[in-house]
Amino acid sequence: MLDVLTLDQLRIFVTVAESGSFRSGAARLSRVQSAVSHAIANLEAELGVALFDRSGHRPALTPEGQVLLANARDILLRVDAMRARARGLGEGVESELSLTVDTLFPIAAVGAALAEMRIAYPAVSIRLAVEPLGGPITALIEKRSALALVVGEDFRDPRIALEAIASIQQVAVVSPKHPLGLRSKGENLGLPDLADHLQIVLADPTPLSEGRSFGVLSPQTCRVSSQDTKHAMILSGLGWGRLPFWQVERDLSEGRLVRLATKALGRKGQVSSEAYVAHRLDEPLGPAAHVFRKALLRTAVRI
Repeated sequence: MLDVLTLDQLRIFVTVAESGSFRSGAARLSRVQSAVSHAIANLEAELGVALFDRSGHRPALTPEGQVLLANARDILLRVDAMRARARGLGEGVESELSLTVDTLFPIAAVGAALAEMRIAYPAVSIRLAVEPLGGPITALIEKRSALALVVGEDFRDPRIALEAIASIQQVAVVSPKHPLGLRSKGENLGLPDLADHLQIVLADPTPLSEGRSFGVLSPQTCRVSSQDTKHAMILSGLGWGRLPFWQVERDLSEGRLVRLATKALGRKGQVSSEAYVAHRLDEPLGPAAHVFRKALLRTAVRI
């Protein structure tokens, strides 16, 4: 009967599936292999289906096992989230607020929200990192941060909860000294024109974007590790690229940068990306994190 299923059986099932063998699953769970095999056999008997094909050198998930694995993961995730919420209800203020911010998000807004949090909780220390692309999501997955600010739709994980807070405008810019900057303002540059010149792009410090490319249009690239470096290289006239409007607004108004005259990178060379505040579903936010989140929501309205 299905009502005799246990969370322990589901955890064993998920662990064996993820580790690739009963032996590896047993080692990960610090149990003997026979106990793990027995638990899986009981689970299969109660469900009435075979979860693993044991005919090969290593057990392989059956089609039924692949379908039910998703259900098992979902159940365990919800249980962990419930436990985390209950644990948070009985705990006090956190000693440190750890935060990883996407390079595209205006750091001044983060500072204002953190300053407001410190007024409410002056004893809470802060650990702040700024990372591009997959960095913020990876920091949550690896539990290096309690909160993250993520920009764009490229990175998602079922363990991560997201709340939209603002829109970030990115504009395609170039130095007025660069050949593209010297072209007539009324001229609509096409992709072949852009591909003829070096594009400055951010490199992802994580493996999440392996084999994927985000906004890279030119075969000629200069990959850099930080947004400030990208900004400096574009200002120097080395190449062109996209930068958040909040970062280049003054450069544009004072003539150090110009917008690329192209419709191939959005209307007026501009695109909008949604920004999210994110946290793990199974890690409750402490009081200081809640204050920071609320302060950020108020600050983000003005972005």
